[in-house]
Amino acid sequence: MKHKVLQIHPADNVLVALTNLKAGEEIVFKGKTYTTVEPIPGKHKFYMQDMQPGETVTMYGLLVGTIQQPVKSGMRMSTENIKHAATPYSYRPSHFSWTAPDVSAFANRTFNGYHRSDGRVGTANYWLFIPTVFCENRNLDVIREALHNELGYAVTEKYKNYTRHLLDEYKAGGDLSSVSLEAATAKENRVFKNIDGIKFLNHQGGCGGIRQDAAILSKLLAAYADHPNVGGITVLSLGCQNLQVNDFMKDLKERNPKFDKPLFIYEQQQSQSEPQLIADAIRDTFKGLTELNKLERTPAPLSQLCLGVKCGGSDGFSGISANPAVGHCADLLTALGGKVLLAEFPELCGVEQELIDRTKDEAAAKKFIHLMQTYQEQAVNAGSGFHMNPSPGNIKDGLITDAIKSAGAAKKGGTSPVVDVLDYTEPAVKPGLNLVCTPGNDVEATTGKAASGATLILFTTGLGTPTGNPVCPVIKVSTNSQLTKRMNDIIDIDCGPVVEGEKTIEEMGEQILEYCIRAASGEVIPKAVLLNQDDFIPWKRGVSL
Repeated sequence: MKHKVLQIHPADNVLVALTNLKAGEEIVFKGKTYTTVEPIPGKHKFYMQDMQPGETVTMYGLLVGTIQQPVKSGMRMSTENIKHAATPYSYRPSHFSWTAPDVSAFANRTFNGYHRSDGRVGTANYWLFIPTVFCENRNLDVIREALHNELGYAVTEKYKNYTRHLLDEYKAGGDLSSVSLEAATAKENRVFKNIDGIKFLNHQGGCGGIRQDAAILSKLLAAYADHPNVGGITVLSLGCQNLQVNDFMKDLKERNPKFDKPLFIYEQQQSQSEPQLIADAIRDTFKGLTELNKLERTPAPLSQLCLGVKCGGSDGFSGISANPAVGHCADLLTALGGKVLLAEFPELCGVEQELIDRTKDEAAAKKFIHLMQTYQEQAVNAGSGFHMNPSPGNIKDGLITDAIKSAGAAKKGGTSPVVDVLDYTEPAVKPGLNLVCTPGNDVEATTGKAASGATLILFTTGLGTPTGNPVCPVIKVSTNSQLTKRMNDIIDIDCGPVVEGEKTIEEMGEQILEYCIRAASGEVIPKAVLLNQDDFIPWKRGVSL
């Protein structure tokens, strides 16, 4: 490690510990010596000067909090001595200019994707099962077990084998600890080589709540049916629920008037019996799979990629290593004509003015302000607020205020102009950086990004999280090498070398884009996909941070 501390921005009045510092340790930084007055764990911050209550704290060059009690130079930042604060924001004319990064190394690159009839290109080829109401979840579970087990998509097969080996050993009176999971791993036996998976959108909505919830769910399900990574859809409906099939079809056609994918719809209250409904759905879907399997990957320009950027299980290194590296990748893709989606509005608290100043269109900038203010007001009216977004794990690993978390989180979007602002489920149609209104909640956010058209999601994490998505491959990017070693089963890319001083942000960003190209081509399978981490949680537009 080249340095023990980091000042993220020249205007900052705190230093970040890149490694564990002992109490009384002398740190020389820019010709000045700082003495720690207490142990400073790696990822945490300490103050560069004595400060009194009411004075402001700056990180990333932004206001991130106010001092609550007297602090000394070298003292650790904590929830006791700092409180969240953020700069007010408003629309103002801006003359923002952007210098795009050098993309000559990627200028003529392509990925091998699935070309749809409307001109979009998917990075995967999925068949999707959609229930219009939670009453059909059980039927979907039965169909999932049948299709996954027989067609080679079941990741649970190795656990079944493992349990079978344990049972055999138990009956023989042997040592259960001698049975290894590795020995029980199932073999690859997929029937349809050009179909990457059969996915199921089980959910708890469609009826029983307010009608607005059903309306939002309808738009969300239509967005997933229309997703470029989806090649065919089977819909199961009960019949009497709030979310009617006609509503779903109306939203689907409004979203894409040229929609022409194979679509099978079954209504249980009009069927002969539940077994017959399931049998019909399996038979017709199987026929559809045989046709969809004829579609093969062919080259497409990188401008066809739509990259969602997300962070979860964040730590004090997120805004220093993984997020800026992903941000550089985002800038590269933007310069190549692709789309980038930055969401998690509660985690943009404190960076609003910068994003507003970067927004090219006044109407889009004012839409962002409206969405942010409305969202914040809802949280406050419920007795909460964006300031309560950091989780206990975030705080433990150095993200003390929401503004600190947000300033680092926003780095995922890069530095390019904001070309559009999208409400929940609205599709991204403009090349460049798009802001998408979602909660910060890992699954609600990834669910929303996929709805807006993300064909890959880069998900940074410092603590580790198993989040995935049914239709959009999720690539896990670690902020530190310790996490990569400890949870290698879920991490795809390690940004620890940035913290260690072994790689620059730019080098890491280029490496991430290279991985994205391979993942988009099916040459490498992200671990969330391998593990069938198909998380799907619709946002009801209530207070979710």
